[in-house]
Parts: sequence; C-alpha cells; structure tokens
Amino acid sequence: MAVPVRRAFFFSIFINLLTLAPTLYMMQVYDRVIYSRNVTTLVMLTGLVLGLYVLTVVLDFVRGEIMANAALKLDQTLGERLFDLVFDASLRRLPGGANHALADLRNLRDFLSSPAVMAAMDVPLALLFLILIYLINPVLGHFSLIGALLQFILTYVQERRTDPPLKQAGAAMMNSQSYAHGVLRNAQVIEAMGMLPVLRQRWQARQRHFLRFQALASDHAGSGMVVAKVVQIAQTSLLLGLACWLTLKGMMAGGGSAMIVASVLGGKVVQPLVQLTSMWKMVVGARDSFGRLDKLLQEVPPRPNSMRLPAPKGHLVADGVVAAPPGATAPVLKGITLQAFPGEVLAVIGPSASGKTSLARVLIGLWPTMVGKVRLDGVDIHQWSKAELGPHLGYLPQEVALFEGTLAENIARFGPVDMAQVEAAARVVGLDEIVAALPAGYDTEIGSDGCFLSGGQRQRVALARAVYGNPRLVILDEPNASLDEAGDTALSQALLALKAGGAAVIVISHLTSVLRVVDRMLVIQEGVTKLYGKRDEVLAVLYPRPKTGEGGPGSTAPAGGGA
Repeated sequence: MAVPVRRAFFFSIFINLLTLAPTLYMMQVYDRVIYSRNVTTLVMLTGLVLGLYVLTVVLDFVRGEIMANAALKLDQTLGERLFDLVFDASLRRLPGGANHALADLRNLRDFLSSPAVMAAMDVPLALLFLILIYLINPVLGHFSLIGALLQFILTYVQERRTDPPLKQAGAAMMNSQSYAHGVLRNAQVIEAMGMLPVLRQRWQARQRHFLRFQALASDHAGSGMVVAKVVQIAQTSLLLGLACWLTLKGMMAGGGSAMIVASVLGGKVVQPLVQLTSMWKMVVGARDSFGRLDKLLQEVPPRPNSMRLPAPKGHLVADGVVAAPPGATAPVLKGITLQAFPGEVLAVIGPSASGKTSLARVLIGLWPTMVGKVRLDGVDIHQWSKAELGPHLGYLPQEVALFEGTLAENIARFGPVDMAQVEAAARVVGLDEIVAALPAGYDTEIGSDGCFLSGGQRQRVALARAVYGNPRLVILDEPNASLDEAGDTALSQALLALKAGGAAVIVISHLTSVLRVVDRMLVIQEGVTKLYGKRDEVLAVLYPRPKTGEGGPGSTAPAGGGA
C-alpha cells in the first residue's frame, strides 16, 4: 500500500507545480505581449499553457487511477480475510462492529480514491509554496504562515466539535440497522400478530436518535467549512493588498507580477487544509472505520495453518467436557463424558434447556471447551481444520439454514455437484419423491433461506445435506422437529442407512420415535449426565416395569388380588 501512495505523491508534486501555469501565463501576457504587441508570442504562450493544462489533467487522472487501484488492492488484500473474520466473530459472538466490518472496508476503499486523500497529499507541498512566498518577501511569508496556522486551528476545532456527534451517529446507525434486520428476519411472526406498528415506532425512535447526532455533526462541519472558506478567500485578497502596500513603500521588488504570484501562492498554502475541512466527515468516518477494523483484526487472529490429517473413521470421545457459549463464563455443560462408535447411533435426550443443543455444538467442534476435550479419532475436533474435516462431517442444526441457490447446490454444500451423490442423499432421507414432483427437479431455485419450500421440505433438504458424501460423523439436532409421519419414517430409514454405512451418528431429540433404531442413550439435565449406556439399559431405568402383584399401569396382578 505504501508504494502506490508514494507514486501518487510523486505525481502530486508536478500537479501542484503545474497549477501555477495560469498565473505564469497571465504574467507573461502582461509583461511580454501587451508591451511588445507580438501576436506570435501570444500564440506560442497560449499553446504552451494549453499543453500544460492537458498535462495537468493527465497527471491528475493517473494519480486518481493509482489511488483507485490501491483501493482495489486493499479490497483484494483484506476482503477474504475480513469475510472469514466476520464469520469467526459471529461464531464467537463477539460484540461490536463485526457485522459492519465489510462496510468499514468499503468506507476505507472509497476514502483512498476520494479528493480528501488527494488534499492530504497536497498538504506537505503547501510548505513549498510557503517557502516561495518567503523568497518573494519575508513579511508576506509571515502573513501566509499565520493564515496557515489559523486554518490548522480551525481544522483542529472542527475535529473536536464534529468527532463526538459523528461517533455517536455511527453507533446509533449500527443500532438502527441491526434492529431493522432483526425485524425483517421475523417478518412472518410480526405480520401474523400485528406487531408492525409498535416495532416500526421503536425503529423510528432509533432512527431519530441517529439522525439527531448526524444533523448536529453536519451543522458543526458546515459552519467550520464556511469559516475556512472565508479565511482562504480573505488571505488571498489580504496578501495582494499587503504586497501592494509593500511595493508602494519600496519594500518589495518585482512589481505587479510579484504581487500576483504572492497572492496566488498564499491561497494555495491554505487550500489543502480548506479541502480537508470541507470533507471532514469523510475523514472522520474513514478514521473510525480503520480503528474498528484494526481492533477486530487484533481480537480475531487468522486461523492457524493445521497439519493435514488422514480422513477420520468416526470414533468420537468426549471426556469430562465443561463448556460455555463463546463470550460467556457460566458453563452450560458440566462434565459430560460419552463415546460415539462407527456404525452406531447415540441418542441424546433431556428436558428443554438441559444443554442438548450446546452439546451438539461442542461435539461438532463449533464451540471450544473450558475443561476436557472432544476428540475424533484421537484429534481435538475444535482444532481440526474445518475445511479439511467438513466433508467427513454431517450436521443438522436445530434451526435449519438453507441458502439461495438450487436444491442440488444446497445438498452438495455448494461444492462441485456430484449428481450421483446428491440423488443418493435425497433417497436416503426420502426427498427424491418430493424432488420428482418439482418442475425443475434438483435445479429448482429454493430462494433465500429456502423460502420457496415448506418447513418439512426444508428439514429434509438440510438432512440430505448432512448425509451427503457419506460422512463419518453425523450429528442431528432435533431432526424430526418439522417432519410429518412419512418424514419421521424416512428419518428412521436414514439413521439405519447411516449405521449400515459405518457412520457414527448422534441424534438429539425429545421425541421417542427414533429410539427404536438407536444403540446407546445419553440423558442430560441442567448440563449434567443423568444416565448413559446401552439403549435398553437406560430405558429400563427411565421406565421401570412394575413388579407382578403391584398396582399401577401394566400390572399383571389380578384385580382384587388375595388376602
């Protein structure tokens, strides 16, 4: 990034020098043409200055292209890293501006090719013009320096006045946008229960909060820009007047030409600062975006390169696992121990809020453990590269998430679509008959989040995605939550097929319909293991049969039994 900036600054030197061309042209016309009345000289001077104008435009265009390419390079350098960073921040539930990181990158990219950066490059060159004024006359140099210091003070005051409301406006804008996105995600519930007017008012209150701070910042920026413009215009005229007075007093040589040059140079000394002041909102916005990105890059380091490992066989072991949601300190899992073997199905059951979904996220490697480890074939599953391990895992979360694209692309996890495996996965979960009824079959577009599918269809598509490619470990969190009786039957057949294929399967469900195909059971309550073992042994403890002769349901004792 430093190389393009240096190149652009190099062009800025010549651009600023060439901006003196109109002044020099005017001086030559007055000094040579008017007195000599030589038309040839006028034509040559005019042609020369027009050529300099063209050169100035070309150099300015090249400088702009250099900075535009630098902005694109910044996007190429950070874009992929920030996308992964936002993803990791979402996994870790980091507070702050993670969700706005890509917008911050766009702000920086736009800033790099903006006039504000060009003005910042011109600020050091203003020192050159100030030196030239001192060479013309030290008094004019002192006066120009005072004007430049005054502009600097105005810029500093501008920053102090606009920075707090701009920061508050930025935070309020993020809050308003996040609230609006949350409302849009739950549009169906809001519409069904008539909640829109109230939620709209709550959003408008946040929006008014944002607009109030933005208006305050704009007022401060506008007033500061007006004052800066007045100082710039006044300095140009006052320098001309001062130069004239010095000439009349015999304290300055060069006559009218020197007066004009000093006046023009005085305006150019303060011009970059005036431009920066007029675009201060953009400067502050870019600075804040850079600060947020820098903080986020430090909080979420790049994923380390991991050693390549052989494909897993599917033996999963959790040893005394204590875990909490990312960012939390209170554990929701307290010493869970289990094993899942290839070719077997482990069922995890328990009441609501017992930690079943948290356990699924830890077992699949999404959440780290506080104590204990989850190992797949002896390797810590949380540390295993997900890009390498992912094809060997199948995961169905409690909240089904599909993506805009075709059915085949969603089932194939948006990798290379192997239609044979797509169709095999669809058959395993009983989705093939549903697909056959669709006009475009597997090429059917399902819309954002699968909005063109019913709840049961979305569940089956997500289940087909989980079993695609014959994974070695499959974790299903409430897979029958949206399934009808036919879907429930298809789920049982899918579990049997996964067992037959040698996969280790963990199914989390509050329904007992899947228990007939499971081999082991884990019962948890409030994050603690209550029962763990073979299915029949656990069921015998959960639902003990009454002894013969005892009353109660299932009793074989005769009604009205003996003495």
